[in-house]
Amino acid sequence: MSESFERAVRMGVDVGKVRVGIALTDPGCVLATPHQTLARDSNPRKAFDVKIITRLCEERDVRTVYVGLPRSLDGRENDSTVMARDYAAMLVRRLGSRGCTTQVRLVDERLSTVAAHQSMLDSGVSRRDHMDRVDQAAAVTFLQTAVDQGLRTGVEPGERVGAVEQAQQCTEGRVTSPQGDAPKTTRTADGEYS
Repeated sequence: MSESFERAVRMGVDVGKVRVGIALTDPGCVLATPHQTLARDSNPRKAFDVKIITRLCEERDVRTVYVGLPRSLDGRENDSTVMARDYAAMLVRRLGSRGCTTQVRLVDERLSTVAAHQSMLDSGVSRRDHMDRVDQAAAVTFLQTAVDQGLRTGVEPGERVGAVEQAQQCTEGRVTSPQGDAPKTTRTADGEYS
């Protein structure tokens, strides 16, 4: 069943092994712009990068997060695709634990990093300065493509992640997945989850 596309803030997340690039749209979905690059937290139990993205979703009232799915040119999945799927699932669990209704969807991002590098070169950014910005630029590329598609077709693009998990409520400061393997979270004195 397709979901209708409505104008609201959208986020693009380009997941890498070392960094995560973030891009955002305006509420009218006219333009995607780079927002920031986060360092990936190597400890999945802490996942500070996921916590920052969740907070951004809450602060900016993000309707949908599009996580780039880096398929091979022939459409096959690979190690990077698995990493993006795992990251998206982790983000769904975190958003759900906070009671946030933001959807997470996977969208094709083939060649977005290549296009981002080329665009940066064309605009005069030196190669050594690319690494700090290329993940944001890649996120802008596939985010703009996704919102343009949504505006054109009226249907939310991409593959929805974890609708069942996202619908779960946080119970007594603990989040459980259907498999029972989600990390436990606790509420701190300031109301944050850790």
